[in-house]
Amino acid sequence: MTINAHLSRGVASALLLGGLLFAANASAETSNTASASECAPKEYAMALRYQQQSAEIQALQRQNYALATMRLAQKIAAHPDATNLAIMTDLDETVIDNSALLVRDMQACHDFTTWDTWKVWEREGHPRLIPGARAFLDYANAHGVTIFYVSDRYQQNKAATLATLKALRLPQVNDAQVRLLGPSKAKRRAAIERDYQLVLQLGDSLADFSGDFHHADLATQKRLVAEQAAHFGDDWIMFPNASYGSWSDATLEGWAAPLKTD
Repeated sequence: MTINAHLSRGVASALLLGGLLFAANASAETSNTASASECAPKEYAMALRYQQQSAEIQALQRQNYALATMRLAQKIAAHPDATNLAIMTDLDETVIDNSALLVRDMQACHDFTTWDTWKVWEREGHPRLIPGARAFLDYANAHGVTIFYVSDRYQQNKAATLATLKALRLPQVNDAQVRLLGPSKAKRRAAIERDYQLVLQLGDSLADFSGDFHHADLATQKRLVAEQAAHFGDDWIMFPNASYGSWSDATLEGWAAPLKTD
C-alpha cells in the first residue's frame, strides 16, 4: 500500500472517529436536556434548599416563635382571670418540618404536590421540629393555655400523627386536642371558640387563620391580607414556607428591560 493510501485510510478513520465522538456528545447533550425536561420536580430544588438547609429559615422560625411567646404573654396578662384561654396551631411546616419527604420525592423525580406519598409519610415518616416550637408550646402549657393542633393531616392516620407528636415530646397531645381533616378549619376553629377564648393562631397558610382565605384566588388573598393586616404579628403568626402553597402556579413578573451584562 502506498503512503497516499495509508494517509487516505488514516484521514477516513479520523473522520469516522470524530463523527462518532460528535454523535456521542450530541446524544449526551440531548439526554441531559431530556432528563431535565422529563424531571419537572427538579424545579423545586431552590425552594427546598431554602426551606430545609438555610440558616435564614431557622432565624425566621425562631423569630416567629419569639414573637408568638411575647404575644401570648401579653394575651395572658390582659386576661388575668380567664380559665379558658386557647391557642390554635397548624402542624406541617409550622410545628413540624416535612422537607425530608419533599426532597426524597423530588430526587426520585416525583411531584410531591400530587400528595400521593403523603399518607405513607404520615404513617412511617419522622418529621423534625421547627426550631422554637417546643419551647413556645411548653410555655403555653406551663401557663395554663389550652393547645389545639389543627391540621389537614388525614383522620385515618390520626393514631400515627398522635404517636409522632408524642415522640417529639409536645405538650397536650391527645385525641380531643389534635383535630385533623374532616370539617373545614373554619368549622374546627368555630367549635373551639364555642368553649374557649382563642387568643393566638399559628400557621404557614392564610387558610390556617380564616375561612375567608380558603379557595380564594391570589388577588383576593392579597386584598384580604391588606384589609386584615392588624392581625399579623398580633394574634396571627405566619410562618414562611417556600415549598408549596396556593401561590405555586402563579405567573412570575420580570423586568421588561433587555438583559445586559457589565
